[in-house]
Formats: sequence, structure tokens, C-alpha cells
Amino acid sequence: MSFYKFFLISATLILSNNYNLYSQEKHYYQTDFTIGEFQARRSKIFNEIGTNSIALIQGGASVAGFKVFRQTNTFYYLSGIEEGHAYLLLNGKNKKTTIYLPRRENNREKSQGKILSFDDAELIKKLTGINNVKSLDRLGNDLVGTGLINGPNPTLYTPFSPAEMGNDSRDEILHGHARAAADPWDSSTTRESRFIKLIKDRFPEFKIRDLSPLLDSMRLIKSPKEIEIIRKATEIAGLGIIEAMRSTKPGIYEFQLDAAAKYIFYQHGSQGDGYPAIIGGGSNAYMGHYFRKKDILKDGDLVLMDYAPDYHNYTSDVTRIWPINGVFNKGQTELYEFIVSYRDALFKYIKPGTNSNKVLSKAAKEMKEYLKGKTFSKPRYLKAVQNALSFRGHFQHPVGMAVHDVGRVHGIDLKEGMVFTIDPMIWIPEEKLYIRIEDVAVVTKNGVENLSAFVPSKIEEIEKTIKEKGLSEFRPSKSLPLQD
Repeated sequence: MSFYKFFLISATLILSNNYNLYSQEKHYYQTDFTIGEFQARRSKIFNEIGTNSIALIQGGASVAGFKVFRQTNTFYYLSGIEEGHAYLLLNGKNKKTTIYLPRRENNREKSQGKILSFDDAELIKKLTGINNVKSLDRLGNDLVGTGLINGPNPTLYTPFSPAEMGNDSRDEILHGHARAAADPWDSSTTRESRFIKLIKDRFPEFKIRDLSPLLDSMRLIKSPKEIEIIRKATEIAGLGIIEAMRSTKPGIYEFQLDAAAKYIFYQHGSQGDGYPAIIGGGSNAYMGHYFRKKDILKDGDLVLMDYAPDYHNYTSDVTRIWPINGVFNKGQTELYEFIVSYRDALFKYIKPGTNSNKVLSKAAKEMKEYLKGKTFSKPRYLKAVQNALSFRGHFQHPVGMAVHDVGRVHGIDLKEGMVFTIDPMIWIPEEKLYIRIEDVAVVTKNGVENLSAFVPSKIEEIEKTIKEKGLSEFRPSKSLPLQD
């Protein structure tokens, strides 16, 4: 072997070994929350379950195929750990927390980079403040070793509600489970129900209780850091919608607006979608959750866009509607101006200590005054806005780790740190016409802040934005739109 060949082989081996060493050392762990914030969350659980109980939280299963793992919202909320097949045990008796993880998969790490495992116990304790890190095969023995199983009325808390991952929301997951249950050829059960059954079968001594209500109440009130992340997610959502406005013109497809927004999302560090984009031109907007995005945008119609990113495991929820040709016509203007005014009225009355019913009633009273002296080009338009004043769905859902976040804001006293959407809407069935906008509200110490106020909503702002050049003009498609 020549010296030159020997040198090349030696250099290659050195570089390869260094690469493998780097891949083993580099780890991915959240940098948003402090150890103290995670510890405070776990302490709330200890305070609620008492000394004769434990809480056991199952993380997400590893993903199949070429997919990036995304931890369940609950598990991430309590630990920040983004690894599959992890379990978290909170022992109410000694107030200690243990995380259980699989052992290291060397071949997988060589291919994918660092994956936190049981073998990284000291690193994980340093990152999370968790007391103990153990291998997955120790979990069963430790459930017995808690010392509670032989005591009076030992209780094990675990979430009964379905886990949210990525662009999931609990309400939609539950609807999916119901559809599966109604299918006589689909006998699938939920991962949560299988987990609970397994615990009951192996440890019948424990009484199983639902941890979901406690976790829901905790997640309803956002910390300052959570609000900071949601604010960023809202900024990205708004920038994506603005880019879509700029890219709008008759003849393009709905999915091209999706592409424009996605570019903005990924450019700003998002992990993907907070939920599938709702982009409906014309009568497609009449369907509240129209996800197909396959139709051509037509001159004279409006297009509705409801979209936000998955950013650092949090999302937002922003909606705007605008004319495809860039100019609102007379009827569209009448209805749209009502919606914007109604949005402003709703925000005016949000503050700590009030509730959704009071906000809706005060805003409706104000809008009745607004309608005095107003004329509409069609009687059905006046009827639609009058009906909107009695509709209670304009005060919508919490927003956080999921777009339809856990907990509820209807009918309860509002508190500082709650984040939810204000979503005024009207329907004109005769024309299959649906108009709404949606903004993100955060309750502050003395009132409310509209996190998405910067996204154009006034008619003159929208029409000006549409005239600006968008991605579709800078990078026009070569083969689209497709022609039948």
C-alpha cells in the first residue's frame, strides 16, 4: 500500500470516528423552559394526588418509517423530553419523579444522531431536574416498589384522554375514535385504553383515576414563557397569511396559498403545521373545516384562510378572508365591515373576572347600536348579521399546545394567562357564503391583548397587501395551474 493510500484511509477513519463521536454527543432537548418551570408543574400534581397515590404518564410511541418523532403534549409539558417510549412516574409518597427510557440504540444513533436514552441518565437529570432516570424494564418493579401497593386504597393516576401529537386536537381525536367505533370492521382501541387495561391486569391493587382534568386545568393558564412562544407562533401564522394574500390572484389553486404560507412557517423555524390549513375559495369556505385545497380561485369570490404553525410544540389560530381579485365588492364590504366591528367590540369587554357570556352580551348590545341606520344591499344580509348577534360561538376555544387546546373558556371567569380565540362569523345559506375572521386573545392583568392584531383586517389594509408582490410572482410555477 502506498503512503498516499494509507494517508487517505487513515484520514477517512479519523473523520468517520469523529463524526460518530459528534453524533453521540450532540443531543436535541428543548431550550424554552427552565428546570424550575417543569418542577413547578410536577409539584402541582404532587399537591393534588396526595401521599397515597402515584401518577404515571405514558409518552408517545416511536414513529414508523422516515418521520420525525413529536412527543405528546402532556409528556412534553411535564418533562420537555422528546424521545419515544418514555414513561414518567410521580411518587406522591416521597415526592420523587422518575423517567423511564429505552436503552441506547447505537446503530440508530449512527444514522439519526443523538437520541436521549437511559444511558444518558446523568445528562437527563441535569437537563430536566428529574430525580431518577431508569431503564424501561424497571418500571413494573418500581410500581410495586413505591410502597403504596400494599397500603390502604393505593391510587394510580394516569390520563384517560387521548394524547395530542403534532397537529392533533383532543376534540377531533375523539370524533375520530367515535367514527372508528361505529365501523363494525374496525375494532381498534385507543392507546390510552390499552395502557389502562394493562395496568389493571398487572396491578389490580391500584385504583385507576383520571389525571386529565388536573392537567387540563394546569394547561389552561399559560405561563409568561408559554405566552411568549404562542406570540411567536402567532407572528409566524400572520406572516404566512400575509404572504398568501400577496400571492392571491384568480386562476391559482388553493394549495398554492398553502405553499406560500408553509414557506414562511419553515423559514422561521416551525416544525410543520399546527393543524391542516383551511383554505377555501367561494363556497368552499362555507364548510368550516375544508382541508382539501384542490380548487381554483375564481374572480369575484372571497377566499378564507385559517392556518398556524407548530412552533416549539405550541401553535396559534389566525383566520382572514379576502377578495381573490383584490377588491371587496359592495355586498362583501357590508358584511365584512360588520365582522371586523364585531371583533373589535368583543375584544373591548375581555378582562379578568368577567366571562364569555357577559362579553358576548355586551358586544351584541353594542353591535345593535352599530346596525341602527345601516343599510344592506340584500335583506338576507341584514338577517344574517342580526342572527349573528344571538350566536354564542364567536367566543371560541383555548389555544396553546393544540389549536383546540384542553380546558374550556365558555361560561367561566376569565383569568390572567388564558389564551383563546375570538371568531366572529356569519352565514348566508342562500348564497353558500360564509364570512369570519379569527384572532388570538390573551388575558392580561388589566384587560386583553390581541396577539394577531398586526395581521391586516381593515379593508384598505387587505386590498393594499394583495397588491404587493408575493411568492407566486417571484417564483411562478411552470406547469400550474393544471388544465383539464
